[in-house]
Amino acid sequence: MSKQVKGMIIRSYKERLGDTQDATLISIRGLKAIDTTKIRSDLRKKNIKIAVVRNSLAMKAFEGSKLAGLEPLMKEANALCYGGNSVVEVARELVKLMETFPTLELKGAILDGDLFTGAKGVKELSKYPTKEEGIAQFVTLIVSPAKNLMAQVKGPGAKVGGILKAIETKLEKGEAIAKAG
Repeated sequence: MSKQVKGMIIRSYKERLGDTQDATLISIRGLKAIDTTKIRSDLRKKNIKIAVVRNSLAMKAFEGSKLAGLEPLMKEANALCYGGNSVVEVARELVKLMETFPTLELKGAILDGDLFTGAKGVKELSKYPTKEEGIAQFVTLIVSPAKNLMAQVKGPGAKVGGILKAIETKLEKGEAIAKAG
């Protein structure tokens, strides 16, 4: 392959990946063409892209980015999965797809420069909260004490309100109210 062709492929990788910093690496070797088409279709519905890459050229395209951390996993035939809302979502989808396509090989993933190796690493990553889930958990942690405090403040007032409502109901019916004693 000529230097010009290699340069074009590297530029193509850079353009396709854009500013992607997190991705999952899989091997689709051994899958039937129909299965790979189904996998691509299922992932496309979730806005997840797959790019089969040439290892040496991909590594040149990854230089200077966090994706360069994938280098130890870049052996044999690879496909890079990226996109979606986060790499955690990508990992979750791939783990789900492994149930249907057991020959799909999860080679690893990278999140914020941290490398998750093998199927075990990708499964671990799939259990992480997404950015939105993390924000929701954070907000819940912040709001919970105030919510509990409001419940404590409101509790006695609600009891008094209930007693007053019972007295009002009895008076409306013309019943006598017993003296507290």
